[in-house]
Formats: sequence, structure tokens, C-alpha cells
Amino acid sequence: MSLQTEQELESAYVMNTFARKPVELVRGEGMAVFDDAGREYLDFIGGIGAVSLGHCHPALADALADQAGKLVHVSNYYYVEHRGEVARMLSDLLNAGPQDAAGEGGAGGASPAGEEAADGGLLASPADPSAARGAWKTFFANSGAEANECAIKLARLHARKRAAARAAACGGDAQAAQDSAARLVVVLEGSFHGRTLATLAATAQPAKQEAFQPLPDGFAAVPQNDVAALEALFARRGGEVCAVMVECVQGESGVHPCTAEFLQAARRLTAEAGALLVCDEIQCGVYRCGTYPFGFQHFGIVPDVVTVAKGVASGMPMGACCARAEVADAFEPGDHGSTFGGSCLAMAAAEATLCALFEEGIAERVERVGAYLRERLSTLPGVAEVRGLGLMVAADLAPEAPAAPDVVARGLDAGVLLNATGPRTLRFLPPLVCEERHVDALVEKLVGLL
Repeated sequence: MSLQTEQELESAYVMNTFARKPVELVRGEGMAVFDDAGREYLDFIGGIGAVSLGHCHPALADALADQAGKLVHVSNYYYVEHRGEVARMLSDLLNAGPQDAAGEGGAGGASPAGEEAADGGLLASPADPSAARGAWKTFFANSGAEANECAIKLARLHARKRAAARAAACGGDAQAAQDSAARLVVVLEGSFHGRTLATLAATAQPAKQEAFQPLPDGFAAVPQNDVAALEALFARRGGEVCAVMVECVQGESGVHPCTAEFLQAARRLTAEAGALLVCDEIQCGVYRCGTYPFGFQHFGIVPDVVTVAKGVASGMPMGACCARAEVADAFEPGDHGSTFGGSCLAMAAAEATLCALFEEGIAERVERVGAYLRERLSTLPGVAEVRGLGLMVAADLAPEAPAAPDVVARGLDAGVLLNATGPRTLRFLPPLVCEERHVDALVEKLVGLL
């Protein structure tokens, strides 16, 4: 079907929630996609960071075709192939960071005095170093927003059950303790956690929230990397906090990494308060930052909950909320669910993706090529600043350069897919199979665009 026909159909029958670029993409291979006229484009946005293996990787295509020929969907009432295997793989990857990540200062220190895990773990201090390398358990969802919804629900439920267990151990009123348990989720200004009502409330960007008020309450924002502000909030409201939710590298705001000092302070403060540290790894996880599987592993911390999506199934819709076992066990049957989460197709895609990423030694490549990309971008006239980790990179354009959205629009004519996160910022999230030659081709095109 032609671009013109598709535009006419979507104009008539599709909700106008995206300002689509005037191109219809019909085929892809590796770093390239092709439109309905056969024109090739170099893809440096990769499905907003989702196409980790590149377009139509044989391992993914074969896994999906094989699974589709056997079983597509039966619901979560039954066991299916691949689900347990993928959950175990995620647990192993979450434990794959530097060996000192669970050491002193990295995981929040020792448990608070007098709290023994007599309730099977709910009394244990979050990020107890003795548990940091234990099993992680996963709830499978369909998207990053759903994974974050799960994390928010888990944090509040964990706080309720922990409060009840502590009250019961002291002979107190367990129901009253549950009713007054901590419910506040602390987030960072400029964050992005999704577009459902709850995850939008957690997204501390007023411009995105205003049209949809009233939003669910129970969220408080502090500036990114402001340790003093975070400490002050805990000093005032620490007893109300059930979780701090952070992106170790904020993506939608223009690729802004947290500092190790800030993340370690968040780990310390949550552990002291008995709250959870939630790392939203939806964009910066699954080797996007290079070196380690997840972004938090670059900063010397061990969170309690990690949310995953985008690249975990290389473009197949899938999300995951992973929690350390003693936190995950707050959930019981009926507390949460999903019709399609953990589907046969998504699990086959995720297993194929994770296996291929490991077999192809992707971590070293992402680290190397990401450094090369940042170096090359920094030499371009019109680029004022470059930042990021691995293949999660942003370039701020100088005042004399064209506006970033104009560069994106002109990029189509030059045969390159680009992304702008603001008036002066370009964001680069290419497939993780990106090589130096692709960076060279990108830079050559950018010279003519800037």
C-alpha cells in the first residue's frame, strides 16, 4: 500500500496522537529500513531503543515463526514454554554487575537494628547485602508503562505487608498498621515513566500532566542529582515513603545520567527508611549503556525492583517488573495480572533476543561503538555538548545550528532516521548491532544537515 493511501486511511480512522513523519516503512534489515518506494534509511532511533538486535534478525524472526506455528496465546492460567527460562535469564543478568556492587555503600549497608526476617523476608531491610545476589522474580507485562504500574503497586503492597508484619510481631494492630503504611513514591524531575494515569503521575513533567488532571496522588518529585533535596524530603516525610523510582539515565528528557553519588544516596536513604529503590531500566537497560546488562550496574548500587521493556524482545511488545525474591513475594495470586503479559510469542522473542545478545558479545561492542559515536558527534560544527552511556547518546545543538526537529525532518531526505527530544537536542538510540562504519555514515550525513 502506498504512503498516500496509508496517510488517508490513518487520517480517517486512527487517533491523532502522533505527528508521523511522511514516510511509510515496510521492510528492515540490520541497521537499515526501507520505505514503500524502496528507499533505504539508516536507523539511529531503533524503534525508540527497542530494536536491540537490529531489524529482522534471523534468530528473532525464526523464533517468532516457530512459536507462531505452535501456539500463540493461552493466558496466564497455564504454564507455557520459555517463560521460566526468560525469568531465570533476567535474574542472572540482574546479578551480573560488578562484584562489589553489593558491598558497603553500594547496597545500603546492614539491616536496621531489631528487624529480623521472621515473616519470610518482608521485615528484611531493602537491599540487604546478603540478599543482593539472590534470585529475582519477574512479572511479565506488555510495555514499560505496565511494568512501572506493577512496580508502583508492588512498592505500596510491600509497605503494607511489612507494616502489618512489624505490628503483629510487637503485638499491635496489624490492620491499623496496614492502613497507615507508607504510600509515597519519590520520583525525579524530568523523569518519564509512562502514559497511564499512574505512570503519568510519576512522570514529573507538568506539561505532559496538565491536560489529564486530576491524576492519582501519592507522588513527590525532587531535582535529579540533588542529594540535599532528596535528604531533605526524607527528613520531612521519610515515614511516608514506600519507594524511590529513578531512571539511572533519563531518556525522554534528553539523555541525562544520574550521578553515582545521587543514586548511592537514594539507596542509603531508602534502606534506612525501609523503602524500596526502583530502577526504571526501560530505556537504559538490556545492554543499552554497554559494559553491563543494566544501567544501575554502572553506578555501584543494587535496587530492589527493576523494570524492563523496549530492547528485551527486540521490538516485540514486552515488559517486565523484576524484584528481589523477598520483595516479589509480597504479591499473592489475584493481586496483579495481565491477559497478554508473558505470552507465548513475547517469551519466545525475549529468549531469542537475550541469547543472541550474549552470543554476539554485544556489551563490548556497545561500549566501543558508543564511545566512538560520542567522539565523532563532539567534532561536528553546530554541536555544543554530547553526553550519554553506550549507545544511549544525546547531542545538544549550538544556538547557531538549525533546530533539532528541523534536522530530523531534513534527515529523511538524507536517508537517516533521527529523533529530537527538544528544540535543541538530538537523541541517538540505534540498534545495538551498530558498528563504527554506521557511525561514520551518520556523521557524514549530519555534516550536511547541521
